[in-house]
Amino acid sequence: MIKARRIRDGVLFGIMALSLAAVAAILFLILAYILAQSAGFLNLSFILKPAEEGGVFPMIVTTFYIVVVSLLIALPVGIMTAVFLNEYSGNTPAIRLLRLAIETLAGIPSIIYGLFGLLVFCRVFKFGQSIAAGALTLSIMILPVIIRTVEESLKTIPVSFREGSLSLGAAKYQTIFFVVIPPALPGIVTSAILAVGRVVGESAPVLLTVGITRNLPKSIFDSGRTLTIHLYYLTKEAINPEDFGIAFATAGVLIIMVLLINTATKILTWVFKRRMGGY
Repeated sequence: MIKARRIRDGVLFGIMALSLAAVAAILFLILAYILAQSAGFLNLSFILKPAEEGGVFPMIVTTFYIVVVSLLIALPVGIMTAVFLNEYSGNTPAIRLLRLAIETLAGIPSIIYGLFGLLVFCRVFKFGQSIAAGALTLSIMILPVIIRTVEESLKTIPVSFREGSLSLGAAKYQTIFFVVIPPALPGIVTSAILAVGRVVGESAPVLLTVGITRNLPKSIFDSGRTLTIHLYYLTKEAINPEDFGIAFATAGVLIIMVLLINTATKILTWVFKRRMGGY
């Protein structure tokens, strides 16, 4: 009996290990292919040159602005909403309606968000096609991802943590901030990483709300062109092999930028966890 159980455990472990290896291999192949195709084009000069000289520096700045502003808007709202749903709310009709609204937001096509942002932020609020309008639109789009991920992370924290803190005389908000949130930080980081991937990879909402100009934005109220939109136009207009090489180099910059943002997010989380008590 014990031998049969060990055999089953070994088989399942082998299947999971093979699945992990397959996922890692796919990721490695994609990265290797993109970097191989961009060889000779992806260099420091390509990254720092303006768009008029064939570089992508203005697009990097625009993408960075979009990511940072979107997270600054959506992350606090998403975390507070998740905390409210998990720690304060019950199963009332109003809460069920709120959860339905969150699920509906998650299923709306991105082009609808783009049309909404174009009408509301660009025209009604008169931001025009700008980074601010695009960031506000994308912050609404990534809210369901953040809320659901953070809420699931909060659910994994044992109830005994809360009961122990409250029994020692801590207030509800103190229990949430110092006892519940620190061990839930990995889930919060995951939500931020998923949000970054969603923001960086979107094209339709960005095209409608941010614009396609290749100028270097001086503030979030300027128009611009993200790396995703720039990659689309490069691929669309590519004729010679050199054109495709530049497109692949842009894709490489996009991947490197996502990796750097995710790494910075994890470092900031590690610092915050140390200051909160070393969970």
